Amino acid sequence: MKKVVKLVLNIIPRTILTRLSYIIKPLIKIYLSGNKYTDPIDGSSFRKFLPYGYNNVRLNALSPSTFSLERHRLLWLYLKRETDFFEKKIKVLHFAPEKAFLSKFKKLENISYDTIDLNSPLADIKADICNLPLKDNTYDFILCNHVLEHIINDKKAMQELYRVLKKGGIGIFQVPIDITKNKTFEDFSITDPKERNKLFGQYDHVRIYGMDFFDRLINVGFKVEQCEYTAHLNKEEIIKYCLPKKEIIPICIK
Repeated sequence: MKKVVKLVLNIIPRTILTRLSYIIKPLIKIYLSGNKYTDPIDGSSFRKFLPYGYNNVRLNALSPSTFSLERHRLLWLYLKRETDFFEKKIKVLHFAPEKAFLSKFKKLENISYDTIDLNSPLADIKADICNLPLKDNTYDFILCNHVLEHIINDKKAMQELYRVLKKGGIGIFQVPIDITKNKTFEDFSITDPKERNKLFGQYDHVRIYGMDFFDRLINVGFKVEQCEYTAHLNKEEIIKYCLPKKEIIPICIK
């Protein structure tokens, strides 16, 4: 199963996988029905979750109902329990909108919700993150998760995120981080997908961030809080929701 998952993810373009997911989801939900694991985003329970990973395939990673990954479920719990995201009147910009969140966020009456990406079929606005067609100080809240590791000029992207965020606004910019490394590893001469997969963890990544990722955000002007939210949850919840143990949620304030 792990080999099949790696083969599918590394060969079939993400845009096609996104469209296929709408077709196969009802069948997968029926096949995996049970009550051992629960997706907190929609409350659905299953006997197991699906495996996922471009390089190192993780078991019980992908929810059969929302197609959320571990980090999505953790972020959902954080937003629900620790913020007023679901109650306060705010203007939200969501980069590369995850299918796990999209329908839920669109139904929220308290938010004005814009989605944006250069290639995603789920995004309403098509734009380059390094050159956003948006006015300064427009959004109260920005979600830009697992995007920056794809961008060669991530400093310019961070500057654009800072520019369009309102003063006092909040951005959450999750990326894959090797917490054992202080310095980010990047080599833009590496363009072969197999080499990128081996070195950066995915065929279309251009770096693997170290803990200096937070310094990069601070250097463009953000005040950054590193929130390891799993540490606030009990063991039973971590197992039940299939959550990551060392995921850091970067909370960035302008």
